[in-house]
Amino acid sequence: MTTWSSSPATRPPATANSPPVKKAANKVIAAGRAPVEHGFAHLKNWRVLTKLRTDPARATSLLRALLVLTNLEVDR
Repeated sequence: MTTWSSSPATRPPATANSPPVKKAANKVIAAGRAPVEHGFAHLKNWRVLTKLRTDPARATSLLRALLVLTNLEVDR
């Protein structure tokens, strides 16, 4: 029995041949997504949400307050 392995075929990134309009749209989407991802990363680091058991309205208020405090700390 012969054993062999092969690597999968690679292809260029999807943005390599994208038109400029699509590249610009992706850039805008990425710019809007980055702050949200950073906010979730901060919340995960705090670990305050692991034991949060409350209704969604109260959780939303709490999260807004935490993000305001984070933004104030980051902007210092």
